[in-house]
Amino acid sequence: METLFLDPTLILLIAAFAGFFMAFGIGANDVANAMGTSVGSKAITFKQAVIIAAIFEFLGAYLAGGEVTSTIRKGIVDPNLYADNNNIFIIGMLSALMAAGTWLFLASRKGWPVSTTHSIVGAIVGFVVISLGFEAVSWSKVGTIASSWVISPITAGTMSFLIFLSAKKFILDRPNPEQAAISLIPFYSFFVAVIIGLVTARKGLKYVGIPLTDNEVLMVTIGIGVAVSIVTAILLNFNTKKIKEYGVESAFAILMIVTASAMAFAHGSNDVANAIGPVSAIISVASEGTIGSEAAVNSWVLLLGGIGIVFGLAMLGGKVIKTVGTKITTLTPSLGFSAEMAAASTVVAATYLGFPISTTHTLVGAVIGVGLAKGVSHIDLNSIGRIILSWLITIPVGASLTILFYVILRIIFGV
Repeated sequence: METLFLDPTLILLIAAFAGFFMAFGIGANDVANAMGTSVGSKAITFKQAVIIAAIFEFLGAYLAGGEVTSTIRKGIVDPNLYADNNNIFIIGMLSALMAAGTWLFLASRKGWPVSTTHSIVGAIVGFVVISLGFEAVSWSKVGTIASSWVISPITAGTMSFLIFLSAKKFILDRPNPEQAAISLIPFYSFFVAVIIGLVTARKGLKYVGIPLTDNEVLMVTIGIGVAVSIVTAILLNFNTKKIKEYGVESAFAILMIVTASAMAFAHGSNDVANAIGPVSAIISVASEGTIGSEAAVNSWVLLLGGIGIVFGLAMLGGKVIKTVGTKITTLTPSLGFSAEMAAASTVVAATYLGFPISTTHTLVGAVIGVGLAKGVSHIDLNSIGRIILSWLITIPVGASLTILFYVILRIIFGV
């Protein structure tokens, strides 16, 4: 085994810092996207969004974040190519984390909603290119991930369009929409809860030592769905007077508490991998002396990622929330609910399949979908153009910053 350039404990501490910095960037940018529809539709305040995210982003990251992590960690490049170059591999993963985290920090300061998945994939590609050359990159895997960046917004946009049309038909256009909302919204919340329960029970709990059989998964999932729908029904009936006074949208505002929680959980389960994937790879090398280990993700790494995400949203998430929540289309609670429900479903399905997607693309696609349900004139095409431009420059910026950090770290540590 190659002698490491630092004591393994110091390497792990540096990796933990870099992973936290990347998770902070995810919270500042991508979590802002996840909560933007709720805040933009005025269903919840920014302070409430932070509290919801603090709970459900953390739970999603900790309970269900391991499934996608292995795809990011081993998909872009074959780690065995660095079997005789452990130090270079560690430096590269650190460079990728610092580069992606830096770009997310800068973009969040400007209010640009960029993709954390784009950021870390571009960063890792930059490391592989500078260390081994273009031919070492698993371009087929990059292509698979890139295809999801097209598929996910189209899927979420279509779903949000259909969900809003169903809400319009069965609730908004009814003779007594307020009563229809009180009666039917619990069924929507049941659907959202079942989606979240499915990924938690089937894919997530095994990473924290609670494996379940198929029958147990079914029971847990239905139980979660029933419990959430009952709580939703209680909230709606408790606020009947308010709903009838302020209109049907106030009922959807209550439902958005459920969908915002679902979106936060879904985001935490999917995007925590962008921060902890490289950290897990570094741990494999520093503590086990091998690259490409099949060991499960350490619980403390998931904990680190979850905490970093929450800190990022609380300290720097406001600007991106404003961009996503108010500048694409004018959102009402019913529109925001449709977008969040569609985006959460898409993200959770991807997490369930171990397929890394961009929450940014998914949610923006969902918001565009509900905007189109109102009519093309309700979409701000200029804002969409600026958002897409920020997506396009993310990969090259991530790769370039990685190369810069790679050179600097090699000089500092004499690797």
